[in-house]
Amino acid sequence: MSSIRRPISLAAAVLTAAALGATAFALPATAAGGPPTGPVKIVGGSLDWGVLASYRAYVTGMAKGTITVADGAQQNADGTLRFVEPTGQYDPAGGHVVKAAFKGSVTFSSPAPPTGHGFEVKLSDIRIDTGTKKLTADVTKSGATAQDVPLATVAFAGQSMTGLATTLTKEAADALGSAGYEGKAGDPLTANLKFEEPPAPEPTPTKPTPSKDPAPTKDPSPTAPADGTQKVLNGKLTWGVKESFRRYVLGAGSITPAGGAAKNGDLFDFAFGKGELDVKKQKLNASFEGNLRFQYAAHGIDMTFANPRVDATGKSGTLYVDVKNAAGSRTGVAFATLDLSKTDYRTKNGVLALNAVPAAFTADGAAAFANDTTGSMYKAGDAIDPLTFSVAVDKDATLPSTSGSTDGGATGGSTGGTAGGTGGTAGGGSVGGNLANTGAEIPAGALLTTSGVVIAAGAGAVLLARRRRTAQV
Repeated sequence: MSSIRRPISLAAAVLTAAALGATAFALPATAAGGPPTGPVKIVGGSLDWGVLASYRAYVTGMAKGTITVADGAQQNADGTLRFVEPTGQYDPAGGHVVKAAFKGSVTFSSPAPPTGHGFEVKLSDIRIDTGTKKLTADVTKSGATAQDVPLATVAFAGQSMTGLATTLTKEAADALGSAGYEGKAGDPLTANLKFEEPPAPEPTPTKPTPSKDPAPTKDPSPTAPADGTQKVLNGKLTWGVKESFRRYVLGAGSITPAGGAAKNGDLFDFAFGKGELDVKKQKLNASFEGNLRFQYAAHGIDMTFANPRVDATGKSGTLYVDVKNAAGSRTGVAFATLDLSKTDYRTKNGVLALNAVPAAFTADGAAAFANDTTGSMYKAGDAIDPLTFSVAVDKDATLPSTSGSTDGGATGGSTGGTAGGTGGTAGGGSVGGNLANTGAEIPAGALLTTSGVVIAAGAGAVLLARRRRTAQV
């Protein structure tokens, strides 16, 4: 039989599942681009399936036979079988199909009568195909081998790939020697697939375009710090959660701003709620209004992030966000830490403007992307989109305009104090439903900076896990 092999060279910058055939398949994104467009090679993993528990009991009981594994296969403690060293690929262009062939064989045998029932059935080259929803094997019986025999249909659907339901076929009934097995529920199937690591992207050289230096303008002088706490009268936050997550969802889904949030280029503006600023104590508390709903029906994604709040003291701060996902709704989740090491809190013309403030997931923020099967694709400390925001303590102050891009600089806004951090893109992955795959992400076009992608194949979804090698994701 031909094995499934195809050399793959994936260049890009993040993962975690898309669609198994016509069904949903949770596909987390990898770095700062979109889902993969070319095949992704399988480089490791295993498949657990026991065919049928009652058949195994019959072989070793009434038939007084044996179950023998070989060629790398193993028998688990519960009697089910493990097949190893898969080859194959995930093909996003061909309907998000995963095809995998596993090494190992199992032989069910019984001695001739009168001791036993006199049969020997060998299954080898176990394969799964999420497009056809079939498990096939080479079947050797009575000295003849039939290749790619469809033994079971597999319920590839949903986001969990653990304990997938299987149904035995007529061909399985023929192989096992009893017509009564046709249509019978087989043992559940669980698979784990590891995907190749994509190469680091090659930088694209760009030729700078010379431009005229603008006439110098005089920067407004910082306002002398006011005594005590000042009420914030106006403000605005520009943020996008995580760039690669947005791109992944927008591959075939939608992001809907509402309740005070509005699209601004690639990012979103959040309306001002309330706040207080104490310049001398270097304290800021500012709440913003609006929500972003991320939906990707084919991948089971439906998440909402709402009402961000910045709580800053000195050189650090916390971003709080209301989160709604399959696990429920939580308000005031400590979503990310903020690096304010370059912020002095002084206002200019009544405005404190902070540009591209670096942000990174907290443990709770990363956990918002978790599902019940594999946990989260993210961990505390992973970078997310930087925040650009401004607050005014003067009723006549004008807030600076913001661009809807994550390409922020290291200086403050045009009318505000300086803010820390470099801009640039923030990597990320996808989640949804009860997702959060992911601990990982699937290699994806410009979204690939993964060191590995794992699919947990079991109740129907494929979660592609990645370990980010660079701090940009």
